[in-house]
Amino acid sequence: MSTWGDEVSLEYGKALRGYQEVKRGFRVFGSNGPIGWTEKPLAEGPGVILGRKGAYRGVHFSKDPFFVIDTAYYVEPKSEMDMRWLYYAIQYHKLGEIDDGSPIPSTTRAAVYVRELEVPSVPEQNEIGRVLASLDDRIDHNRSLAAKLEAIARRLFKSWFVDFDPVRAKVAGENPPGLADDIAALFPDRFLDSELGEIPMGWRVGKISDFSTNVRVGCAPSQFSAEDFYVGLEHFDRRCLTLWNGGSGDDATSNKSRFAKGDLLFGKLRPYFHKVAIAPMDGICSTDVLVIRCAEMAYREFMYFSLFQDAVIQFVSDASGGTRMPRTNWETLGGYECVVPPKSVSTAFGEIVAPMIETMRQCVSANAALTKIRDLLLPRLISGKLRVADAESLIEEAIA
Repeated sequence: MSTWGDEVSLEYGKALRGYQEVKRGFRVFGSNGPIGWTEKPLAEGPGVILGRKGAYRGVHFSKDPFFVIDTAYYVEPKSEMDMRWLYYAIQYHKLGEIDDGSPIPSTTRAAVYVRELEVPSVPEQNEIGRVLASLDDRIDHNRSLAAKLEAIARRLFKSWFVDFDPVRAKVAGENPPGLADDIAALFPDRFLDSELGEIPMGWRVGKISDFSTNVRVGCAPSQFSAEDFYVGLEHFDRRCLTLWNGGSGDDATSNKSRFAKGDLLFGKLRPYFHKVAIAPMDGICSTDVLVIRCAEMAYREFMYFSLFQDAVIQFVSDASGGTRMPRTNWETLGGYECVVPPKSVSTAFGEIVAPMIETMRQCVSANAALTKIRDLLLPRLISGKLRVADAESLIEEAIA
């Protein structure tokens, strides 16, 4: 038995400017997690970051050297300690939820230091940290894989449907690089003038509503249950087509909208937050989310990436009503003018991208299972109610 004050020191982060403009270097952490980059770290890795101010004060782990701004602490052990175990122990003891009662929710050092904890031997810490980290590492790998696939698909969309690279190559008398002959043959070799500028011959200027529709299927609390997958605006990651998070019907207490697997969910409240994602399964969502379905399956993947474009987000944001809580609507979004390719080109794009999207969905499913296992094992391992060998057996059974 010990106290947190005997085991660790909570070190204040420092004020930092310009971290949002830096694109690489060392991660900068705030109370809620990573917020940017900087050229010089404040602490060596591996390390643990604990939120200090704000309604949500998270716990974060960094393998590499990092910087912490003044809304958070970084944790310095006073003796030898496994940093991964320390990270999970802080989660188990919910240090980020300790509130000193001030108007601005805060976690103070004095309130943390008096709390008691049990500290296992360092070898035992190493084993506990290793087991739980193995699950988190798999979760991180799946997130990274999905992000890479999404980035590839977005680049392909931009090349074909924004920059018209295959058409430009053929205009120059060249073969479109990287395309099979049958796909290259789908693109014309000249441009025509339009109200949106030059567009490939045989393509047309249309609207988003030409290939997609807003599905409006409302449901009352009496029509859903805890088994329903629920999506609110808080579950979206900004600028991410993969929907990693979600809740259950128990989290929903008012009327909602139903959606189906493969629908596009578009956050209409403060649309500049860029909350747009593909539904990984059937479910219910907040009425502040537009449920958009492809009117013709040949344009489904084209629809996903069309509505995800920065230009679309900027358009609906500029046209949104309300100053404090601006909202867009389907009439505005559906009326956005865009270049619509022939069905053959959209189908070819879909055949390339659909397997990527399916892998992204599988990553979501796998992470949900891994997270469930981790959240089950973490309190039992940290409290000593479960031994490492037994935990490893449970993991093997669960992922077999």
